[in-house]
Amino acid sequence: MSFLISWYDFDDRITGNNVNPQSNYTMDAKAISLSETDVKPVVDLLNDYLANYHIHYQKLRGCHWNIKGQNFFTLHIKFEELYTNAQETIDEIAERVLTLGKPPHSRFADYINESEIKEINTIGMKDLDMVDAVLDDFSKLISLERGLLEATEEAGDDGTNDMVNRFMQFKEKNTWMLRSFAGKK
Repeated sequence: MSFLISWYDFDDRITGNNVNPQSNYTMDAKAISLSETDVKPVVDLLNDYLANYHIHYQKLRGCHWNIKGQNFFTLHIKFEELYTNAQETIDEIAERVLTLGKPPHSRFADYINESEIKEINTIGMKDLDMVDAVLDDFSKLISLERGLLEATEEAGDDGTNDMVNRFMQFKEKNTWMLRSFAGKK
């Protein structure tokens, strides 16, 4: 069996020409001792989570690029830290969906349609309004994470559970920090 493919085969796989889009996903949950039926709700929730994270990520980039005012230096650095973390999180979510044997959603149109988090225009936005927007996103993402934790527990999917729990802890800590920064109770 050869692992080499021609450029034309590779191009067909990328463009989808003459290829069943599910044919590249030969991994299934059984390969990691999970039930396909049990992990289907987890995969669906992970794809929704992925959509929300993409919109959140882009919002953080907008905040980073468009921050102005007295809090510029502090928030410019904080927003960069948060979007860098979000970028890494997005990759881990997508790879977990693949690990569970399904394709992650990858079209921005799907993200916009599926996301509870909405796009905002950060141009001209006040610094503390940006903080509030990020806190609102964190609240929505934490809510999605709590739903995912329940679904992963029901599916016996400890790997996804551990991953999501780690992501949630990061947001919980940063919620405290941003609320303290903004003088909120």
